Amino acid sequence: MPVQVIAPPGAHVRRRLVLLVLALLTALALPLLASGVAPARADSAGPCTPAADVACIGGTIRTAAGDPAVGVVLTIEGSGDPITATTDDTGRWSAQVPEAGEYTVTLDVATLPAGESPRDGTTTRTVTAELGKTKGALFPLGAAGAGGGATSGATPTASASTDDSASADASAAATVPPGSATDETGSGETGGAGTNRVLQLILAGIIFGTLLALAAVGANLIYGTTGLSNFAHGDLVTLGGLIAFASVQWWHLPVGVAILVAVVAGGAAGWLLNAGIFAPLRRKRIGITQQMIVTIGLALALLSTYMLFFGANPLPIVRTISTRLTIGPVQISEQSLWSLLIAGVVLGAVAWILQGTRVGRATRAVADNPALAAASGIKVESIIRGVWITAGALAALGGVLVGLYLSTIRFNTGSALLLLMFAAITLGGLGSPLGGLIGALIIGLVVELSTLVLPNDMRYASALVILIVVLLVRPQGILGRAERIG
Repeated sequence: MPVQVIAPPGAHVRRRLVLLVLALLTALALPLLASGVAPARADSAGPCTPAADVACIGGTIRTAAGDPAVGVVLTIEGSGDPITATTDDTGRWSAQVPEAGEYTVTLDVATLPAGESPRDGTTTRTVTAELGKTKGALFPLGAAGAGGGATSGATPTASASTDDSASADASAAATVPPGSATDETGSGETGGAGTNRVLQLILAGIIFGTLLALAAVGANLIYGTTGLSNFAHGDLVTLGGLIAFASVQWWHLPVGVAILVAVVAGGAAGWLLNAGIFAPLRRKRIGITQQMIVTIGLALALLSTYMLFFGANPLPIVRTISTRLTIGPVQISEQSLWSLLIAGVVLGAVAWILQGTRVGRATRAVADNPALAAASGIKVESIIRGVWITAGALAALGGVLVGLYLSTIRFNTGSALLLLMFAAITLGGLGSPLGGLIGALIIGLVVELSTLVLPNDMRYASALVILIVVLLVRPQGILGRAERIG
């Protein structure tokens, strides 16, 4: 029976592939070039609903008699341009802020009802906003010791100041009805007007899982072709977000151009890591365990380097507030919608390249059996070099989109996501890109839905539980192949 020989991909095939990928990325970036991801909003329109990428500040203002103070204007200053909010017919106001951090809320006394004034004479409050929460800033009106003026259900003591986090939490709890998304306890099924909490969490899980898959697919490709678990892959994700931040905030490039710059920088970093470190180690026949230890040291070095040059504070890639769209019972920001679409198209392109092109078939052949692939005429080292470049570019793109989704990027964002990426790869099947996508979607849904029963700060711990269970029950993962040992 004749043996089919897979010919090595020619230079013209590689050139066409590069042009295809560049054209794809340029097409995806064009809408962002025109819109800057999302239009800037100087005014807060409509109630703010907190989400994984949204922080809100709000409150309720009542007159000394306890009636709603309508039409009172407040200015929120901190990161980016000042934002204004106006109380509605019930005296409530809310504003979406571009990122977590400290903000100053100023009350415009000229817009207060006739005869009303701040009870304590203070017209400003300092609030520390957090993603996924509404923080309160209260301005009780009337003479000191008088009733009314505070938010419904709040005592004058709790609402007199929000300068510390404890009073801010108390004020936020007093400004919203129980069961809404702005209720920090997380109870209830609804997340504000037009939203359902469970469905909102499912949507957030799908978005987060898709972005996680984009960040993790490169690590899965590297493992498939070399057998190496790259613990520095999370830092390549961080690199993409930091390059995008520097491109937009320091070099004042449009967001679409910043994405392309980050992708190119990620690809260059992948090439450099392979050419400077791991290709020489393979030529010297250094074992996989020793190479893995090298990646751990590399991850620590990159983490320290990022902190040295960028600091430890959250860094916003864009400072504009993304418009939120209501689709049936759920809401999604335009920024998150674009991130989801870009990630979906790129993942689809990667799947098509792996399944429908000569380069993809050669890559799968190297992953199945490098020695047999080399005997068939495939240049194994060229394929591995291309995998490292692709992995770096995809990780960088994932870092940018995760930074846009979370509203900020930090020096350790990728490192914090590394456990989730490995859990997704292990769940889906080591070396299986499609399995990694399925695993990432499952991890994203579990992480978000776990907040129904777990505190928000413990949601990533659910990924560790999944990782342990998969290793105990099905070590090869959903689409992985069991290997005989011994």
